[in-house]
This record gives sequence, structure tokens and C-alpha cells, in this order.
Amino acid sequence: MARRGKALINRELCKGCLLCIRACPVKVLEEDTRPNTTGSYPSKAVYIEKCIACGNCFEVCPDVCIEVYELEGAEV
Repeated sequence: MARRGKALINRELCKGCLLCIRACPVKVLEEDTRPNTTGSYPSKAVYIEKCIACGNCFEVCPDVCIEVYELEGAEV
């Protein structure tokens, strides 16, 4: 069984650079259609069930607004 994970994005800290979207190998993330309070369009996790907890999105985020968790019971 593949690893399963969950990516959480703090939409108020996200400036909308979208680097995380390009870094995701399984295409979990997309650009939000609603702006945050600063007027930026942040990334959001849309296809949460596809997340493999690789951490690529976390690694490329310049604003450190993404947290990635590996779900319990998921095998490597």
C-alpha cells in the first residue's frame, strides 16, 4: 500500500507563488479561486485523497505556510 498523507496550507500566509503546485508529483494542489485578505490567490489542497506525503510542497514553499502529515496506518 502506498503512503497516504495530508497537506495543510495556511491560506493567509500564502502569497500565491504556486511553486507547490508545480512541485506536487500527484497533482493534489490547485490555485484557489478566492483571494485571501492580502488579495493573493493561494494554493489549496483539492485532491486530498491523492496525497502521498512526499513533502515536496513543504520543501519549495518560501513562506513556510504548508504542513504535511503522514496518515497513521499508511505503509511505505
